[in-house]
This record gives sequence, C-alpha cells and structure tokens, in this order.
Amino acid sequence: MKHFQFPTRRTFLSWAALGLGGLTQACQASPRSTSQNAATGAIELTVMIGAQEIPTWKPVIDQWEAQQSQIRIKIIEGPTATNLVEDLYTSAFLLGKSPYDLIFMDIVWVPKFAAAGWLLDLTDLLSAADLADFLPADVAGGRYAGGLYRLPARTDAGLLFYRQDLLAAAGYQPPETTLELLKIAQDLQKQQKVRWGYLWQGKQYEGLPAMFVEILAGHGGFWVDSETRTVGLDRPEALNALQFLAETLAAKISPPGVTTYQEEETRRMFQNGDALFLRNWPYVWPLANATDSPVRGKIALKPMVHAPGFASAGCLGGWGWGIAKSTRHPEAAWQAVQHLCSSIAQKQMTLAYGYLPTRRSLYQDPEILQKYPFFPSMLTVLEAAVLRPPIAQYAQASDILQRYLSAALSKRLSPEQALQAAATETRRLLGTGP
Repeated sequence: MKHFQFPTRRTFLSWAALGLGGLTQACQASPRSTSQNAATGAIELTVMIGAQEIPTWKPVIDQWEAQQSQIRIKIIEGPTATNLVEDLYTSAFLLGKSPYDLIFMDIVWVPKFAAAGWLLDLTDLLSAADLADFLPADVAGGRYAGGLYRLPARTDAGLLFYRQDLLAAAGYQPPETTLELLKIAQDLQKQQKVRWGYLWQGKQYEGLPAMFVEILAGHGGFWVDSETRTVGLDRPEALNALQFLAETLAAKISPPGVTTYQEEETRRMFQNGDALFLRNWPYVWPLANATDSPVRGKIALKPMVHAPGFASAGCLGGWGWGIAKSTRHPEAAWQAVQHLCSSIAQKQMTLAYGYLPTRRSLYQDPEILQKYPFFPSMLTVLEAAVLRPPIAQYAQASDILQRYLSAALSKRLSPEQALQAAATETRRLLGTGP
C-alpha cells in the first residue's frame, strides 16, 4: 500500500487564492493514467483519508493486499479535521476528473454526495441476505432517496458515562431522566464529592448539533423531517431541550467553559476525575480505563438521559465506504468495499481500537466480549439511535443550528429567539418558508 500527504490547509488556501487552476492540479495528484500498475498489472484504487485515520486502516489494507495481488489501494493523506476532508472531496468532484475511486465518509456526508451524483448506487450489488448482519440504523445512514450509497464500516452513538463509584457510595442509581441527572449532580456537588456534575460538547462545531439532537429526541422533538421537510426547531419540545442545557450552566452543574469544549476537552476532564457525568462517544471507554487513568474501574456507561415520559436516543455517528461514480474500476472498488466492511476487517479494528462494529454478529464474538464486556448493551443504544437529518443541505442546516445554539448558550440570544431564528433560516434553506 502506498500513501502520500495531501497538501496542507495553508497550501490549499493559497491555491484557492490563486484560482482554480492550481487547485485542479492538486486534485489531479493521482492521474487516471496511473490507475493500473504497469509492473504488476494490479488495479490501483485511490482514496483520501484523514491523517488520524490512516494508522487504523493501514493494517487492514496491508493484510488484504497480502492476500491477493489484483488490487492495490493508494491512500492520499488528508487533513485531520473531518470538515476539511469533506471540503477537499467536494472540490475534487466539482472540478471534475477526480482521482478518487473509493470514498471513506462520515455518515453526514452521504446525502450531499449522493444528491450531487458523485457516488455509485450500491443497491443492486447487495441482497437482503447481504445486509442482514448489518445494524439497520447504520444501513439507513447510507441511504438517500431510495438508493444505498455507503456501506457502514464502524458505528458510533452518543452515551452517558458516569462515576459508578460515586453514585454507589451516595446510594444513587444511574439517572434515566434529565431531572434525575440534575438532582444527583447538584447533590454530589454540594457534598463536594466532585467538582462538576455534567460535561457535554458545547463548542460551535458539528459536535454541538450531534449532542443536541440527542437531547431534542429525548424531549420528543425533531430537527428536520427528511420526508416532509418539516422543521421542528421552534416547537415546545425543542425549547425544553435547549432549556435543559441552559439549566446545567445556570445551576453550575456544567462549567462555564463547556460552551468551548469539544469531545477531547470533556473526555480529559472526566478521565481526570473532575466530573460525575459525561456525554461522549464510545471511544472514551478504553481511554478512561487505561492503566494510567485516575478513574479506571470506577466508571460505567448507559443510554442518554431523556425527559420524563419520553425515550432515550443517542446520535448515530460512524464511518463507511462508498464508490465514486466516476471510477474506472467499479468491480475492483466493490471488492475493496466488501472487504473493508467485512466481519474480518471490523473485528481487526475493534480489537485494536475499540471501535463499535456495524455487524450484529460481532457483538457476540467471544474474543471481542472478553476485551469489551459492555458491547452487548451497546446494541440497545445503537438500535434506538437518532440520525441527523439526511438531507442534501445538511452542512448548511448544521451551520445554522450551531450558530443559534451557541448564541443561546452564551446568552447572546434567549432560547426562544435563537430557536425561532434557526427554524426560520432552516425553512428558507429548504425552500419551505419565506
């Protein structure tokens, strides 16, 4: 397997300043004339992967290439920031003659890429039996307008992590509702058992709507109905969800700096023993239970809390593989996607990194359960997960929601004003309002 580094963000911006000619040259860094190795006759498939992801995928790809000699995968090293990888893919496809055969993509890219016609529809390549082992929500995350454009390789869902030792010592059961979380957090803070009650991701970035969609669904609300394009941000359920987050700040259950935190800031604080509850993704578990972690053996996890009378919902995340519609090698690309999403590949990555697989059978695999005994309980979370709106304009809709949630949480607007403005702008974006 070969890989080379994609130009830096600074270089990318300088090309943009000089015009599209330079950018076109960059996006054609792997010309189509090299798609077959003259020396070996192997087909060469190209994909761009964020720099932080390459070490996780390289062993999987290396092992597959060692088993067969017909197909090789060339990795173009993209930026670490996911949104920048998406931007570079977008630029390459818009400019034409994209070098990419495979696309490793976040679940929220699917509607945009599929609507633009950049992805091959995989529907006819898979039977119901082929899909049977995949978790339904993850398959749904790869669909758009009746087609299937992404096969899921790993999944994710928002969870509530908590200090099991502190709850047990105080005689509390883990909270099921938002009200219980607030009560328990305030009580243990008053007893000075812990500094902060609840950590969540409040910075203005994609993690903010990912977190909010869980609270929103847990209050019986919704963001955008992708079928009817109805916007639910200015309904009472949305206001109640936002007011819960605002209450954690007002009551000093959450630190004031939470409005600037991403996943890692909250994970480090929780792992250092500074908080009782944490909303985050499953990757936290192996890190917080590492040998040098202050909270090793003291934590547990559960589905997200919800408002009384409603149900828990974790935001569905995850990554998968698609095929560029422009590829010259669709058959070889499909072989690659099948392996990269196979049980063998997923088990390899799960054992190495603790990623949640998208195949149901792996949640009963003895080797995986020995290392991650909580995996079976994750099925409940994943099967009740909520999708961010699968609409072609998702990136713009997310930007709108991020801006107004941030304005409300930083008290630049009231929750009512923020959600009304967000709903109005979203309807304008979707063409369903003035």
